[in-house]
Formats: sequence, structure tokens, C-alpha cells
Amino acid sequence: MAKLATGDRAPSLDLTAVTGEPVRSPDPDRLVHLQFRRFAGCPICHLHLRAFARAADRLTDAGVREIVFFHSGADELREHVRDLPFAVIADGDKRWYRAFGVEAGARALLDPRAWPGIVRAVTAALWLLPRRKAHLPSANPSGGRLGLPADLLIGPDGTVLAAKYGTHADDQWSVEEVLTLARTAGRAVTAA
Repeated sequence: MAKLATGDRAPSLDLTAVTGEPVRSPDPDRLVHLQFRRFAGCPICHLHLRAFARAADRLTDAGVREIVFFHSGADELREHVRDLPFAVIADGDKRWYRAFGVEAGARALLDPRAWPGIVRAVTAALWLLPRRKAHLPSANPSGGRLGLPADLLIGPDGTVLAAKYGTHADDQWSVEEVLTLARTAGRAVTAA
């Protein structure tokens, strides 16, 4: 499927998180931030999601529900995400990546704009691994290492309010960008 743009209708989701909890989108009471990350244990994804975990209360207060996809199997994924305070979906066959138009390609790692993020993430992982606060990724992760990130903000009616398809491995919305989009989208949803 093609990439979704602002104003498009997002596919409805009725899934199960790796923790066993049911996950649905759209959410009639909140905005949904769909994050498409790379593979289980990806150092960039780990660092990125830790920022979202630290901001979980702020995101909830802003009316945002986080749902995070990985193109890894549930068994491979669980040890890497067990302490995250939001729903994580295993999508080892990339069904939802295709449905939302999320791509992969060598530019994920070859784009020089990704390199500072890769260095930061690997440095953080080297610090966390001996402390057992991170786990090594698989030597051959399902879905490969060349996935690109994507972020979509979905309104209560299923409309895509904003979308970002990454051009390299570290090209994704920050917590502050999601909060700003939520404030803007919240005003637009209320006015409608």
C-alpha cells in the first residue's frame, strides 16, 4: 500500500500486544501515535523509545496513546520491550508495515544523517548492556536491519492527522514533536 497522508483514513487495528493486552486503533477517546520501529534490539529504537517511556505521563495527559510496531516476532521482541509502558506489536511478517506503506532500504544506514544517531545509540547500548538494562539484538533479526521508521498520528475517527515516513534509521518524531502535534490536532478535533 502507498504511504498515508494527512486526511487519509488509517486501517482499523484490532491486535494483541506482546504482553497479551488487546490493542485497537482508532481510539474513540484519544489520539493514537503509531510508531513503526525497526527490529527487536535496534539500538536507535531502544534509545528513542526510552525517551517516550520517560514521557509516558506527559503523553497520556496530552490525550495520546502510544502503539509501537516492530518487524520482529513476539518471542524475539519480548525481552527488549518488557518494561515499556505502552503497547508493542510484533509484526514479523510486516503485514502492518505494508498496510501503512512503511518501507525498508539501504538508505536506513547509509544516509550520513543517520550516523550521529547510530553513534549515540550504540554508545548508550554499550553503557547499558553490562548493566542488563539492554539486550543484544539478534545477529540476523527478522525483517532485516534496513527498516525505516514511520510515525502517524491518528484521530479518534481514524483520520490521519499527521504522518512522517523516515528517510533514514534515525528520522522520527521526538516526544516534543508528538506533543506539539497532539495540541494542534486536539484543537482541530475539538473545533470540528
